[in-house]
Amino acid sequence: MGTIKERGSTHVYKVNKISKEEMESMVARCVYEEPPFCSAACPLKLDVLAFLEAAAAGSFKKALQLYEKIAPFPLILSAGCEAPCEAKCRLSEIGEGVLISEVERAVSRFGEQSKLGGVFRSKKRKSTAVLGSGLFALMLAGELEKKAYPIKVFCEQDSCESYLRACAPFLDEESFAVELKRLRGKDIQFEFNCRMDAAFYDDIKGSFDVLCASDELRRSLFPEAEPNQELMFCEEQGLVSGRTEGVLGAAFGAKKAALTVDRLAQGLDPRNTRGQEGSVESRLYTDLSEAAALKRVPCPEEGYSREQAMEEAGRCISCHCEECLKSCAYLKHYKKHPGLLAREIYNNTQIIMGDHQLNKPMNACSLCGQCTAVCPNDFDMARVCLLARKNMVSTDKMPLAPHEFALMDMFFSNIDAFLSRPQPGFEKCKYVFFPGCQAAAIAPETVKAAYRDLTERLEGGVALILGCCGAIASWAGRDEMADQTHEQLDRELARLGDPIVIAGCPSCAKELRENGAKDVRGIWDVLLELGLPEGAHALERPAALHDSCGARGDEKTQAAIRELASRLGCELVDTPYSGDRSPCCGYGGLTAYANREVAGEMTEKCLERSDAPYISYCMACRDRFARQGRESRHILELCYGTDAGSPPDISEKRKNRLALKNELLQEIWLEDAMEDKLDYKLLFTDEARELMDDRMILVEDVIAVMEDFRESGEAIEDDDGLLVARRRVGNATFWVKFSLEDGGYLIRRAWSHRMKVVKREG
Repeated sequence: MGTIKERGSTHVYKVNKISKEEMESMVARCVYEEPPFCSAACPLKLDVLAFLEAAAAGSFKKALQLYEKIAPFPLILSAGCEAPCEAKCRLSEIGEGVLISEVERAVSRFGEQSKLGGVFRSKKRKSTAVLGSGLFALMLAGELEKKAYPIKVFCEQDSCESYLRACAPFLDEESFAVELKRLRGKDIQFEFNCRMDAAFYDDIKGSFDVLCASDELRRSLFPEAEPNQELMFCEEQGLVSGRTEGVLGAAFGAKKAALTVDRLAQGLDPRNTRGQEGSVESRLYTDLSEAAALKRVPCPEEGYSREQAMEEAGRCISCHCEECLKSCAYLKHYKKHPGLLAREIYNNTQIIMGDHQLNKPMNACSLCGQCTAVCPNDFDMARVCLLARKNMVSTDKMPLAPHEFALMDMFFSNIDAFLSRPQPGFEKCKYVFFPGCQAAAIAPETVKAAYRDLTERLEGGVALILGCCGAIASWAGRDEMADQTHEQLDRELARLGDPIVIAGCPSCAKELRENGAKDVRGIWDVLLELGLPEGAHALERPAALHDSCGARGDEKTQAAIRELASRLGCELVDTPYSGDRSPCCGYGGLTAYANREVAGEMTEKCLERSDAPYISYCMACRDRFARQGRESRHILELCYGTDAGSPPDISEKRKNRLALKNELLQEIWLEDAMEDKLDYKLLFTDEARELMDDRMILVEDVIAVMEDFRESGEAIEDDDGLLVARRRVGNATFWVKFSLEDGGYLIRRAWSHRMKVVKREG
């Protein structure tokens, strides 16, 4: 059968790149990092979800710290904030939105103020001054103090108390006392009793690096000058100021002005590098189907108590989009949303020149497309991973090891176990049955029964092709191998008269359709037309139907399978994530070969949907579920009254394919089949069989080692008197531990590695 060459040590880079624009377009579809609608509506960028979460947990100190990040004077902001966030709360769509403004007021009252650390901070060198009073001036002074600028406030008032009264006359006495203490605790210098006129302005304007003014003072000094509202800056006068409305407007204006001060202090154009300021539109998707429409906690006139604020904050449903993470075991395993993982895979593919640590995650995706089906924006993680695999293969940066066994298995199906024959009595046929390599490996008796039934009930002749459709090579990103397989099948189909393909596997049907087959039908469609064969029966108890990845987006096939199950008399139980949203069993995309841990989690994700037996219409799914101990049947087993029994190991799968080919040649085409038989006994312990299946070591690999031992007599004897022999087969060195038993050999253990054992002379 031959082997596949390993990648060379000298990489030959070929042009097969994903453009940065293409990747950014893909990543932009993911809305995971989009802000929730409440936060998006807040021009000050309050992390509303974290704020409400802390408040709901009773951690008012933490909640206040979050609030202080957006406002140097939280009681002032909470007392007068217009709360645009409340109108955007998603709960308002099914009931009453969270009363965020009242929770903010409660947090500002009951939260423990952060310790002041201004004295110990390293001060910036540029000096700043704020002239005049008012909310904007007060908030700007607080913002600049947070940024560690040496700040001096010049005002007409005679004390901090009168200054604060002038800035925030709406505060109640309790709040006023708290904010006055906060103001006095900040590292802000004051100069009181100043005459706010043009002469005073001219006198001090050269004494500071950046000069700021309240909106009222700016208008009295420069009545004709209108500031740039985006920058809060009168460019001609070099004065930071701006027109603001309301408490929230003053706080937001102060933030914009503080950024302008930053840019001016660094000698930079204040228009540049400002980021996204103010309210934004969010593209976030939130599923409200499971949200409880709890009634709002009534707010008394004096505001919420701690307990009431906690209860109201607890109504928040923490809007976020995790549709793919909830359904996809692959994304859940790596704990990364698709936008982030796609970008990392892109960097792994296009930028990183050393170890490519994202190869394993890239190969762990089952390419099933479930993420696209559940994503509100159709994010296609499968396309990202498949393009990346193809790129890594074409640039010789993808090691062969993760997919080698699967690819060799494909070659086995299309060489040693391959069979292509017209129905006896026909040179050209109207139909050809293509059951797929997994059906032949797992349920050969079902394949035989299906083929005999089709030849008996269809007119025009039914040919048979036993082989692999090429999906394995396609999944591995090895287009050249896939093309060779498609060309082989094209030749055989042409030789058989370009018949209608009757596929026994939805993945095969999809692969054949996408690669040139003119007319491909599922055997389920044919059975619905012909009627059920003799011996068809249902399971005796309710069962869950698992939809194959190969049928994703194929409503016709999904409906046909359900109709077939109904005619069989099956009672199907409803499961979440069915149809197009169905998860992958772990075989698709070669996950079972590249990352068995993730594949196992995928299987469990499928099985957690129901405790019932599972009916599938993909033989690989049937096999995966049975391996996890769940009763599992393929729908063709029910149609033909067969039972494949316990899942075969990897060696038995190859043996089944060969046996099926030979039996059909003998029984239908009356051809003798050559069978290789050993001229010595070869036995295996149960432990050895389990280890071989787990490590993907075939009986033929063991036979190769034993043939070498019989010829050379070379072996190592261990302390237990057992012999250990080895042989290099393809890209791996296989080791076998055995004992001599009754003129034969009892295999006790087997293992392999990819290192070469080299003999040195001398």
